[in-house]
Amino acid sequence: MNVVTRFAPSPTGFLHIGGARTALFNWFFAKHHQGKFLLRIEDTDRERSTDVAVDAIFESLKWLDLDFDDKPVFQFERANRHAEIAHDLLKQGKAYYCYCSPEELEQMREEARQNGKPPRYSGFWRDRDPKLAPTNVKPVIRLKTPQTGELTIEDLVQGSVCVQNNQLDDLVLLRADGTPTYMLSVVVDDHDMNVTHIIRGDDHLTNAFRQIHIYHACGWDVPIFAHIPLIHGPDGAKLSKRHGALGTEAYRDMGFLPEAMCNYLIRLGWSHGDDEIMSREQIIQWFDTDAIGKSPARLDLAKLTHINAHYLRETSNQRLLDLSREFLTTKLSRQLTTTEETRLLRGMNGLKQRAKTLIELADAAIFYCVLPQLDDKAIKFTTPEAKALIQAVVSNIEATTDFTESALENLVRQVAEQTNQKLGNIAQPLRVALTGSTISPSIFEIMDVLEKEETLNRLKAFIK
Repeated sequence: MNVVTRFAPSPTGFLHIGGARTALFNWFFAKHHQGKFLLRIEDTDRERSTDVAVDAIFESLKWLDLDFDDKPVFQFERANRHAEIAHDLLKQGKAYYCYCSPEELEQMREEARQNGKPPRYSGFWRDRDPKLAPTNVKPVIRLKTPQTGELTIEDLVQGSVCVQNNQLDDLVLLRADGTPTYMLSVVVDDHDMNVTHIIRGDDHLTNAFRQIHIYHACGWDVPIFAHIPLIHGPDGAKLSKRHGALGTEAYRDMGFLPEAMCNYLIRLGWSHGDDEIMSREQIIQWFDTDAIGKSPARLDLAKLTHINAHYLRETSNQRLLDLSREFLTTKLSRQLTTTEETRLLRGMNGLKQRAKTLIELADAAIFYCVLPQLDDKAIKFTTPEAKALIQAVVSNIEATTDFTESALENLVRQVAEQTNQKLGNIAQPLRVALTGSTISPSIFEIMDVLEKEETLNRLKAFIK
């Protein structure tokens, strides 16, 4: 079988984290089986669908590096094709016109409730003579759903799931205004796109039974289903904005790397032994539906941040500079100078060891561009004693011609010996003088990156 998966978001808002994970599952499954990954924009809800949301979906997929194999399909553009199928089923006697008014439908539902049955359409027009139809009502087209027997789905994640056909009513295929319903559009599009595997959230599991009946009525092969559990919040409740159910672009703006996001999301509900950090190539090699769990996964921002810190350390210095440039220029309210970029690139090794996000990286790196104001902890080191020690360091730096890290460390140690001080008593005032903070990479690395002239300028400014 030539595997074909699809991701089918609705452009009514941002691509949230659950949708991003669904896209990843489909993409990696297709790649694992040397198949195709397709994109369909389900924009039939014209009132809520927006071009901004469509652009956000494309941008998010691009950020996650999820390429699709053919041109994206826009569902609304295929409305005529969907309607054509509904009318074909009507001609074959597998569908029928229903003339019930909204009031009559509500009355049917209310009677069903009173009788302890699910509120649904009763099938009133299923076998009635169309000649009895009212002339002032535009009908819908409904599918003749089997009324006896049962339907079983062999789901790749949920296992064998069965429903009695008499629990399903005759669903609407075409509305009274001639527009197709979601159920019909999805089935027709999946068939025409040759989709073989439908991987989606388990909130669509009940839809699958209705959609299979459409497949059967059309005489089409039914795709293989894999309904994955939804993502829950840390408290086990359904994921919401208060848990961090933001758009993927929000996580990008929070300073997360796309490869860290992919690694984290693919592990939400799927596992490969005890492996936590996985390369893209490894995931492609390992990913399949048999390792997807049935229980909802829980969003854990601390775990995502931990994984992101790992990828930051593994990322090249030049790429980190490129990715953090936007955050830095925002903080500076200007573009970086050539000198600043050179410093940042040289100092990136020390900076990325401590940072967990690109924002933290930019915060830690800002002193290479401008000396920030001393924070409350740093001010404590601006004592006359500290300034005297810094002055001793300045005198020794001015006399030296070797400005390497090792030479600078030896120089400061000599000052410590000459002044009968512990190294830490000199190192911390030096750190404050050079960075404005009590936390930073190695002070000797910092001096090497800043070079002699800038180092002396900052130390002398601190003394004054």
